[in-house]
Amino acid sequence: MEKSKVYFCKEITPENIVKMYKILGKNLLGKVAVKLHSGERGNQNYLRPELVKDIVDYVNGTVVECNTAYSGARNYTEKHLKLIKEHEWDKYFKFDLLDSEGPDLELDIPNGKILKKNLVGKNLANYDSMLVLSHFKGHAMGGYGGALKQLSIGCSSSAGKSLIHTAGKTSEQTELFNNLPEQDKFLEAMADSASSVVEYFNGNIAFINVMKNISKDCDCDGNASAPCMKDIGILSSLDPVAIDQACLDLVYNSEDPGKDILIKRIESLHGVHTIEAASEIGFRYERI
Repeated sequence: MEKSKVYFCKEITPENIVKMYKILGKNLLGKVAVKLHSGERGNQNYLRPELVKDIVDYVNGTVVECNTAYSGARNYTEKHLKLIKEHEWDKYFKFDLLDSEGPDLELDIPNGKILKKNLVGKNLANYDSMLVLSHFKGHAMGGYGGALKQLSIGCSSSAGKSLIHTAGKTSEQTELFNNLPEQDKFLEAMADSASSVVEYFNGNIAFINVMKNISKDCDCDGNASAPCMKDIGILSSLDPVAIDQACLDLVYNSEDPGKDILIKRIESLHGVHTIEAASEIGFRYERI
């Protein structure tokens, strides 16, 4: 089987993010959603609007996000939209909070290991293609966050996030932390939900991971640890499984002593299992 291609650029600049998209040779057509992380209030590590403005403009995209399923500044529409203004996402771009209103859009997952459906913001139906622009870093529940997390938890509505985190037990926010499953089931649910979004866009999707401000904590943490590694670079691919694996390879092969902090976070939560599960499911994507 032909291997997927992942491209790498060391210098992180707005211009180079555009170059890393162009090198894919993929023209995202129609109305383009650019999925990124808006950053929890207090988080200092999330990718700033100024860094991604050029690529959003280049694809004529709309920045999209979803509400969270935990307490903070982003778990309800009114609060989240206020934070969007504070972080100036709507200053530079068209912005769409996909689950600002219900009902959610339900995506089937016929070959899911854990989940048979995924709940995403209903506004996803307004888009023809998606650029998944991920900040690669650690994550307090998934071990690491990259393209697969952005596809799964990132695209899911608040109810969908609860469904993923509880491995299908409940979609209720209030019941989330009373129904946490064994770790591998949660990671497999992430892989399932990620696959449903890839299937939904039917090849009209591309992935960019930015390895900058690499903390052991996610951008959803309002009190995240400072970066533990130096910036590594930008990666792009049409395969979300391959791009996340490439990021892990870069971390493990780095000579940066700070990698031990991130690797401990990843391994303590069996983070690589999300990639393993996604690979087993089999994602539909275009090889280049």
